[in-house]
Amino acid sequence: MRGGAAGDDELTVRPQADFRLATVAGLLALFTALAGCTMSIGGLGGGVGGKTQDDDDGTLAATSTNITSLSEVIQRNPNDPQAYNVRGTVLGRAGRNEEALADFNKALALDPNFTQAYANRGLIYRQVKKYDLALADYDHAISLDANYAGAYLGRGIVRRQQGEALLALADFNKAIELKPDNAQAYYNRGLLYQAQKQHQFAIDDFATAITLSPQKAEFRVARGLSYIATGDFKAAGGDLDEAVQSEPQGLQAWTTRGLAYERLGDKEKAAGSYARAMAINKDYGPAKQGFARVGGKPGQTYNTFD
Repeated sequence: MRGGAAGDDELTVRPQADFRLATVAGLLALFTALAGCTMSIGGLGGGVGGKTQDDDDGTLAATSTNITSLSEVIQRNPNDPQAYNVRGTVLGRAGRNEEALADFNKALALDPNFTQAYANRGLIYRQVKKYDLALADYDHAISLDANYAGAYLGRGIVRRQQGEALLALADFNKAIELKPDNAQAYYNRGLLYQAQKQHQFAIDDFATAITLSPQKAEFRVARGLSYIATGDFKAAGGDLDEAVQSEPQGLQAWTTRGLAYERLGDKEKAAGSYARAMAINKDYGPAKQGFARVGGKPGQTYNTFD
C-alpha cells in the first residue's frame, strides 16, 4: 500500500520505497528547490480553507519548467503511478485542476491502493466544490490507511464547509491525535470553534497553531477575530500587527487590523489599515466601509505604526 504520511491537507509528494530509482534520481536532479504553498479562501468573518502546508514534507514548486520536466519523466516511466502523482501535485499547485485530476486518476488506475493519490484527488475535488467526490476519496484513503492524518484533516475541512460540525470536530481531533504537531489541524479546529462562537477554545487552538508555525499570518488573523469577538481589542491589535508584517499584501489582515484599532478608538491606525487594504483591493467592501466609519480621507497619509 502506498501511503501519504503527510500530516496536513496539502497536495503531497513523498518518494516511496517502490518508486523506480531512475525516476527518483531524475526528480531529485530536476528539483533541488522545494517550496511550500498556501492558499486561503474566506471573508473577513469566515473560515479559511483550501491548500495548506505546515509539516515537514517538501513540496515541488508549480512552474512550467517543472511540469515539462515531469512530463519527460512520465514518458520514460509511463507505468509508474508515483510519477503521475508527482505531476498531478504540481499541476494542482498551478491551478490546472482538470489535468491534475487526470494524473491522479491515472495513478490510481495503475495502483488502486495508492493512498496519497486518493487524498490528493480529494483535495482537488474539494477545490472545485465537488464535495461528495472529495469525501469519497478521503474515506477511501482512510480505509487504506487508518493512520493517515492528512486524510482526516481534509475530510474534516469538507465536513466543516458542509456544516457538519460534530463530524468535522471528530476528524480534526483524530488528525491531532495522529499528528500532534500539525498546526493546520489546530487551526481548522479553531475555525470550527470560532464558527460556533466558542471563542476561548478557538483562541487556544489558534495559539497552538501559532506556536507550531509562527510565520502563518492567517493564524494570527483568525485569533485576532476571536479576540475582537471577546472584546480583547488590545490583544487583537497585537496579533494583527504581526500578521500584516508577515504578510504585507494580506487583504484580510489589514482589514481586520483596521477593525481592531477602530474598536480601540485609534482612528489613525484604523484608517491607515483600511487604506492599505483598499490599496490591495479598492473594491473590498469591509475595508471601504471601515474607512468611511473612521472618517478616512482618500489621498491622506496615515501613520499606520507608531
